[in-house]
Amino acid sequence: MANSKFILGGIDVPRGSNMTINLELPKLYNTPTQLPVRVIRGKKDGPVVFISAAIHGDELNGIEIIRRFRKLNILNKVKGTIILVPIVNVYGIMTLSRYLPDRRDLNRSFPGSVKGSLASRVAKIFFDEIVSKCQLGIDLHTASIHKSNLPQVRTNIDNEFTFNLAKAFAAPVILHSELRDGSLRAEAQEKGIPILLYEAGGALRFDETSIRIGVKGIVNVLRENGMFPKVLRKTTPKIPIITRTSQWIRSNESGMIRTIKALGDTVKKDEIIAYIDAPLDNDSFEITSPFDGVIIGKSDIPLVQEGDAIFHIAKLKNLETAENKIEYFSENAMEQSEFYELNNEEIIE
Repeated sequence: MANSKFILGGIDVPRGSNMTINLELPKLYNTPTQLPVRVIRGKKDGPVVFISAAIHGDELNGIEIIRRFRKLNILNKVKGTIILVPIVNVYGIMTLSRYLPDRRDLNRSFPGSVKGSLASRVAKIFFDEIVSKCQLGIDLHTASIHKSNLPQVRTNIDNEFTFNLAKAFAAPVILHSELRDGSLRAEAQEKGIPILLYEAGGALRFDETSIRIGVKGIVNVLRENGMFPKVLRKTTPKIPIITRTSQWIRSNESGMIRTIKALGDTVKKDEIIAYIDAPLDNDSFEITSPFDGVIIGKSDIPLVQEGDAIFHIAKLKNLETAENKIEYFSENAMEQSEFYELNNEEIIE
């Protein structure tokens, strides 16, 4: 639980307040740079949770998710403290780049160092000033450039606490994800701070379905974590697809890709999911699925080189059940504005 006193960036944030704090970052060619942080503190003590986006500067969906989330009326009833960081990589977003000016990946630079590279210094500030003060984090991502992800939550499904929160998020897919050296999630886990990763959509664009699922998912997680009042359920909770194994399928030839299957489609083992066509002759090569599963990520451009990752498939046992679940999410994701739904829920006081 949070203490009665909460300080961020040297500023005492009183109970019941909603304020923006600018953290100083390393200067860029002597130009001052700041990390803007919104702190929303309830009148009652409770968990401290951060929600971050744009650790990669070309991942924009999370920025919009946080913008919409912070306008919800339910924030007036929060118990505890929410720290919103809509743009962690403020350098990368200036140039629409995944990376920092030193060409490093911020999400491979943790725990960071005050004497290290630019990426390392930003990682150190972000972790020490924000992440270390929290008991939980939700980190928002998209696919890399020229790829798209089906909305999915990645976490350690062997951890009962994070697995329950991942299910509460109610994205179509929960994918068991191992830790990567230097990542925010790996460093946070080392310090006992669990993090959910929400991956949805593609770089440098908004995806409305991904955004709406993200806003509602954050509210669901915070409610499950005891930070928002419970509500009277009007619909049956959505049950996501849960999988431990996934694999990127790579092109075995260079050419033009002609896809047969789309994001969210279920596929059977050895089923053709695309063709690689030679642009100057009639040669055509099949791309098949190595196992039964669902497509959770794919390349968005028709040009491919031999070895390019073109489909990300999550391995499944029951395709019929998975197909029904994906269809249910697709039918319901765009029914109404998330603002109407979340601001008109029947609260159980």
